[in-house]
Amino acid sequence: MATISELEHLRWRLRRDCVDIIMAGGGGHIGGDMSVIDALMVLYKNHLRVTPESADDPERDRFVLSKGHAMEAYYAVLCEEGFLDLEDVKARFSKFGSPYIGHPNNKLLGIEMNSGSLGHGLPVAVGMALAAKMDGRDYRTYVFMGDGELAEGSVWEGAMSGATYGLDNLCALVDRNRLQISGCTEDVMRQDSQEERWAAFGWNVISIPGNDLEALDSAFALAARTKGKPTVIVANTTKGYGSPLMEDKAGWHHHLPNQEEYAQIVADFAAREEALNA
Repeated sequence: MATISELEHLRWRLRRDCVDIIMAGGGGHIGGDMSVIDALMVLYKNHLRVTPESADDPERDRFVLSKGHAMEAYYAVLCEEGFLDLEDVKARFSKFGSPYIGHPNNKLLGIEMNSGSLGHGLPVAVGMALAAKMDGRDYRTYVFMGDGELAEGSVWEGAMSGATYGLDNLCALVDRNRLQISGCTEDVMRQDSQEERWAAFGWNVISIPGNDLEALDSAFALAARTKGKPTVIVANTTKGYGSPLMEDKAGWHHHLPNQEEYAQIVADFAAREEALNA
């Protein structure tokens, strides 16, 4: 278990690792990486019961990154947790023949399923959680989605099934940064409350500021204590969080920084970490 103070420092190093992976590979979804990396870090450090040694244990917790294009953030966290080697990832990311591709690859240690086509993660996670109930196992299943992904009908079929089967061992997180490659998600989806929509499908709903580490830590703990229904954490995040150069800008969805931009981003992360020691 990591303390909030430890996580506050770690979040900036992981962001640097993530950006370095993107620069080494010549591409990546940097904006969404920055919005979701805090939740990935908190989950793996404090809540997800899986290690490199237990990656094949039937009792391990399961995690699915349905928002598969945030893979660079996932690489940074997997390297931090010892599943992968950071220098190897940076050396081979997005190279011909490399297993380190731009979306989850379940041939790599610690990755449960391939993803990329949006809308698949929640239905698969429902199946994992249902299997645990049927087999009498106590593992939990977590799935992270983007808010643009919620336009996929398969998400809501999965949501209906999760509630119907009372899958209280299932926790979904929506990275609600309100931006996708084409602009604002609020412009292309109905203007109703995400919280009310999930509640109408029978889910326990927790709405939090999604880049707040204490809020994330508490939300995952509350989800694990909730009985009789699955939980969704609506994490209200900022795309590109951590550098004003990127924050809340749709243009940074898949933008590769030039050297000047890279230097500014790294400096912004360093300043945020230094402020913790002031």
